[in-house]
Amino acid sequence: MADEVTTTPIVLWLRRDLRLGDNPAMLAAVRQARERGATLLPVHVWEPRSRRAWAPGGAARWWLWRSLASLDDDLRRLGSRLLVERGDPAEVVAALARQAAAPAVVWSAGLDPDETVDDGALRSALAAADIEAVVIPQANLLAAPLATRTRDGRPYSVFTPFWRARLAAGAPDEPLPAPAALPPAPDPPPGLGLAAFEAEAAPPWSAGFGEVWRPGERGAHVLLESFLSGPLAHYATDRDRPDLDGSSQLSPHLHWGELTARQVWHAVEGTLSEAGLDLEAAIRPPNWDEEQAPGLRRSSGAVLRQLGWREFAHHLLAAFPHTPAEPLHERFAAFPWRDDPAALEAWRRGRTGFPVVDAAMRQLWTSGWMHNRARLLAGSFLVKDLLLPWQEGAAWFWDTLVDADLANNTLGWQWVAGCGADAAPYFRVFNPVTQGRRFDPDGAYVRRWVPELAGLDTRHLHAPWLAPAEALADAGVTLGETYPEPIVEHGEARLRALAAYEAVRTR
Repeated sequence: MADEVTTTPIVLWLRRDLRLGDNPAMLAAVRQARERGATLLPVHVWEPRSRRAWAPGGAARWWLWRSLASLDDDLRRLGSRLLVERGDPAEVVAALARQAAAPAVVWSAGLDPDETVDDGALRSALAAADIEAVVIPQANLLAAPLATRTRDGRPYSVFTPFWRARLAAGAPDEPLPAPAALPPAPDPPPGLGLAAFEAEAAPPWSAGFGEVWRPGERGAHVLLESFLSGPLAHYATDRDRPDLDGSSQLSPHLHWGELTARQVWHAVEGTLSEAGLDLEAAIRPPNWDEEQAPGLRRSSGAVLRQLGWREFAHHLLAAFPHTPAEPLHERFAAFPWRDDPAALEAWRRGRTGFPVVDAAMRQLWTSGWMHNRARLLAGSFLVKDLLLPWQEGAAWFWDTLVDADLANNTLGWQWVAGCGADAAPYFRVFNPVTQGRRFDPDGAYVRRWVPELAGLDTRHLHAPWLAPAEALADAGVTLGETYPEPIVEHGEARLRALAAYEAVRTR
């Protein structure tokens, strides 16, 4: 280790790994700085929306700004600080490194197609300036996106064999510790500072987000511990119920790298071990008799399987980078989608006249998040009842979800539209009434998010247009005034969708 600290920094580019713990890139940068007797310059580049189609949307920017503020606090506790700049990441980071005469730039490899392009551009720019590029494999997945392949080397397109092969490769590495201290940042550090971006991180609909979320690494671990000590035990049975507090809600923390998938994996494994249960039994296919699979074991397996779907999404995006905008199965490019701006707007605003769909869309607008079962129902309604393009739904979710993740968003929308990998059969059209009655049996979810129907008897809550006039009057509901009439007739819409899908299938 060098005896003196110079002002020449090692640049640490933090993109979507906004944490101290289990951060191999940060540990590598710290090691470089100490070996060279250098300072450490952690930097994040705030991207303008105009740069590319998939720059963070409005809700994601709300989260990102607060996550960066939390990270800056954590860095300062360890003697460092965060620089935030604006622009094209490769250009900005390369320029900073040149201006500071940095000997090296360290960062985690990108996951999305645009991020891998940035990686290549930054490598080239640094090589031209004779600056070392140190690119560390991502720690925010259980394995590299394309590490798991079929026997003949092709990417998987069906989840179950993918997950089986991934599990056969063994458990992920143990999470790495956070650094106990950090080399100082250059003083004074360059950059705009977080305050310059605060206005861009406050979309008009985000007023209630702060009541729901605590962005940042500390918030992520508080939420993880709360989940492990509570909802985890019943996750296998409760996770499909939007009316229950049964999901982990860790998705935004995972997307922004405030928490890693392997931290979650090993935390679940630790919870099982404390209960005297075995991880191997938990990750077997979920076909056991309940008596042979205690609730915690089944639920732990279900949580890890959800991590598997996240891995599968990134696997598919890496293998098929065109799919955020185009269907994986080419024949669906000719699908006869409708153009109906009024219906699209009714869906976006939760005014379709189908209570469980409207509850889902209002939960999204109010909290920046939507329960997974509700995402399936809202998505199916858009693409099958309304016959509107799945890309419209993907774009809306991208702008309004705090956990907007390109891989997950793409997999989810192509799955529900029937045009992607492991997609639902095209003839599966969710009935919003029966699905509402099944997954919100007491009506708590609808009553919370569609309060104008709160007084309606549960028997009529999921299909108010079928309720007797006196029941509507007693509940203060006037269809078409206090709550909309259904914008489609589901039975007719289902037949229309099946005919459209059949026409594509037989091409």
